Amino acid sequence: MASSARPSIQSGESGDGLVEYRPLLFVVLIISGCSICYELIISAVSTYLLGNSVLQYSVTIGLYMASMGLGAYLSKYVSTDLFRRFSQVELGVGLLGGISSLLLFVSYLYLRGFQAIMYGEVIAIGILVGAEIPILTRIVEADERHLRIALSSIFSIDYLGGLVGSIAFPLLLLPKLGFFATSFLCGLVNAVAAGIVLWRYGRRIRGVRSLRIVAVCLMIGMAIGVAASENLAEAVEGGLYRDTVIHSEQTPYQKIVLTKRSDDVRLFLDGNIQFCSKDEYRYHEALVHVPMCEATQHEHVLVLGGGDGLAVRELLKYRDVRDVTLVDIDERITSLCAKNGQIAAINGESLTDSRVSVRNEDAMRFLKECDDSFDVVVIDLPDPNTESLNQLYTGAFYRLVGAHLKDGGVFVTQSTSPYYAREAFWCIHRTIAEEGFEVLPYHLQVPSFGDWGFNVASKASLTKDVRVEVPTSYLNDESTRALFAFAKDEAEPEGIVPNTMDRPVLIQYYDKALVAWG
Repeated sequence: MASSARPSIQSGESGDGLVEYRPLLFVVLIISGCSICYELIISAVSTYLLGNSVLQYSVTIGLYMASMGLGAYLSKYVSTDLFRRFSQVELGVGLLGGISSLLLFVSYLYLRGFQAIMYGEVIAIGILVGAEIPILTRIVEADERHLRIALSSIFSIDYLGGLVGSIAFPLLLLPKLGFFATSFLCGLVNAVAAGIVLWRYGRRIRGVRSLRIVAVCLMIGMAIGVAASENLAEAVEGGLYRDTVIHSEQTPYQKIVLTKRSDDVRLFLDGNIQFCSKDEYRYHEALVHVPMCEATQHEHVLVLGGGDGLAVRELLKYRDVRDVTLVDIDERITSLCAKNGQIAAINGESLTDSRVSVRNEDAMRFLKECDDSFDVVVIDLPDPNTESLNQLYTGAFYRLVGAHLKDGGVFVTQSTSPYYAREAFWCIHRTIAEEGFEVLPYHLQVPSFGDWGFNVASKASLTKDVRVEVPTSYLNDESTRALFAFAKDEAEPEGIVPNTMDRPVLIQYYDKALVAWG
């Protein structure tokens, strides 16, 4: 008599026990995929706003896991109304997760203590997510006949859902939808999961009508959020960027934003400025003409990065340049800078010049697979603020570059600021020197960047005798001599070690500078 009084999930429902668990298994697949997405969304947004991807992902994942553990522990106090409690948890996760991206951006723009908001989000969502599976297991414990099969199915589906979410986020959701629409969509899916439980097992849920109303309202709110995500993104970006945003898109590799104010056009990648039309000529003239003056020949030139076409514009000023190969991983950035009229006017339509060949692939892979040699290699990559970019500032990368230089060939790399990121700049210098190159550091003032530095290197000797014989707006004989002079507070500090694949110290130097300068 006692056992027959135990509640059973199948009571009053048609079909065998296993069939009746199918809605719950589908719910598990949904919620586990959403859980991973929330974790990745918070990590990615924090990296976008603060940099230092290793720190942001590590802290978010660690805190999220700990919070899930706390949620699992707290779930032991849930002993009655299991379907109701589970539905409430799902609605809470859907609400917090759905607004997670928007809340992070708004707090970054308008509130102090961004990290406190971020950690609060991680903890709150983690606690709720941690309570999901324990509550579900208690639900299936009500029927001992199918307990073993049901539990194994729940955990296997949970892991499968995590895999689906972790793959869908970087390959589909973020590139196609962006941060806002992705988080709202996941919130909508969580609300749908709650709705499945509320409608499928409604007879077992006290006050189900009010919960259904909440679920419908949440679904509608999240759907509106998905539909309005582009407008929300425009409004938020208007706060992140001081000028009017005239183009914005998320690619598989980065967030591209183009702004304009009067005659000042600026390009940003992942929130970092790439050029300002008013002063970019200073940067690109220094980047290109120093190595071109040091090189003995100019026929074949390779540009790694530089998808904006501005370095290519300077290279095409040399009549003896026969071909320029531009390698940039992101097809969207090279296409934008070739077709957008405002950028094309700045780069002189260099990317559509018959002498220019554009290759959209990873720079490291290109060097490994390419058999060609070049007279000059111009490396115009973003700052080394992620692990993927760090490998393009290692000794192994510079060895590959050297292997593609002709006799007397020269390469140059942008090297961050010797003033604002002093240790990072000299780490790049030291890394190149460790590979047996003669390397000369130089720098100049770029108003939109500040004091910015480069390193030019060759297996042959370098002269510092830079005499530019092509049209320029900044460089002349006097200014080129000044490029190689460093003040005391910009000189190489002691104890700088080279950057390697195994020991990526450059990221540490760079992040230290970010912290120091806010």
